[in-house]
Amino acid sequence: MSRSPSSPAFWRSPLRGPWFTSVLGVVLLGGITVLFVTGLLSYAAYNPDLSPVNDKTPDKGILGFYLFAWPTGPVWLYRLTQGVHVTLGVALIPVLLAKLWSVVPKLFTLPPARSLAHALERLSLLLLVGGALFEFTTGVLNIQLDYVFPGSFYTLHFYGAWVFIAAFVTHAVLRTPTALRNLRGLRAPGARPEPGGPSPESPGSAPGAGEPARPEDELVSPDPLPPTVSRRGALGFVGGGSLLLAATTAGHGFDGPLRETALLAPHGAEPGSGPNGFQINKTAAARGITAVETSDEVWRLTVTGKGRTVRLSRADLGRLPLHSSALPIACVEGWSTSDQWWRGVRLRDLARLVGYETDAAPDVLVESLQRHGAFRVAALRDNQVRDARSLLALSVNGEDLSPDHGYPARIIVPAAPGVLNTKWVAKMTFGDL
Repeated sequence: MSRSPSSPAFWRSPLRGPWFTSVLGVVLLGGITVLFVTGLLSYAAYNPDLSPVNDKTPDKGILGFYLFAWPTGPVWLYRLTQGVHVTLGVALIPVLLAKLWSVVPKLFTLPPARSLAHALERLSLLLLVGGALFEFTTGVLNIQLDYVFPGSFYTLHFYGAWVFIAAFVTHAVLRTPTALRNLRGLRAPGARPEPGGPSPESPGSAPGAGEPARPEDELVSPDPLPPTVSRRGALGFVGGGSLLLAATTAGHGFDGPLRETALLAPHGAEPGSGPNGFQINKTAAARGITAVETSDEVWRLTVTGKGRTVRLSRADLGRLPLHSSALPIACVEGWSTSDQWWRGVRLRDLARLVGYETDAAPDVLVESLQRHGAFRVAALRDNQVRDARSLLALSVNGEDLSPDHGYPARIIVPAAPGVLNTKWVAKMTFGDL
């Protein structure tokens, strides 16, 4: 047996072959396309062109395009798109690993390039493997709130996604016709062979002496070991792993017993029980918020715009017209809550205090009492400010906000990522950003 990985005889698994690899490739083609689209939607939800404080991807150039301002309805929009993004990403991990395993012999093929097209395919394969491992690893670490990598997750994941998708598209253009041909032209392993002919992925189907090898034939071992599982069984194992990961992740988008099934999803800080007993990521203590600075005697909300400044205590806010909205919270990590009943002052009514008409309420820059954190300051677009469901909330589910949920006041906006629903609000500046 050859000791060199560049020799086909080195790789002896009887499972490798064009049909097995093609099935995995088609699954990834659809799944990664959905991941990329939902990732772009998540990027757009931050309204990155609205204000530099919302954009964590400096010098993005044309890569930072998006086609529309993020809407405020339906209220579950971000909850759905980001939930799909995270759950699908986790569920595809077994498929990705199986695909990488199935094509690993091609990483060692010699000569490195037989033609320009082959060289381009090999380069795209290297970028594809590296990009996939990077994106899936940083994504999993992010949803676990484990930021062990250097730099901002947003920046790393954003640029990594573009490198990966460029390699993915190149590889898909070069290989999809072959994959589809393999699926159409080859019987599934285990099917009865044609009379007088070899099984399509048996060693006997490898090219004969003097016959040029096709790229897909490189995956078939010329000297396979005895099989211990069929290719159908291997695909079933991979699919079962994906379903198990999906089942232990998807529950983080629901409440009640289903949430307890999300064993692999982040559960954040312990929220306690009662009306404020729903998930949070960061506590007041973790953000350095003290009881003194949020007390009724000390805390004041500063509202500015059109050259005017208004300072309001919590009691002053309570005397303004109060409204209720049933809205969920959804975070980039993929978790979300069902609708909570929020009550507070409409953002557009606060804009009126500094001279803006209700139907002309502009963008707003919101600042928190917290001293650190990527979204200590966040901007909201005018359509978010004007929506009647957008509130500076004072209470939730019939009870004052808890300190961990943003007491004395927090932003709640329909369909916005959780980080834009600023907690412990100290200042709001209305005006075009």
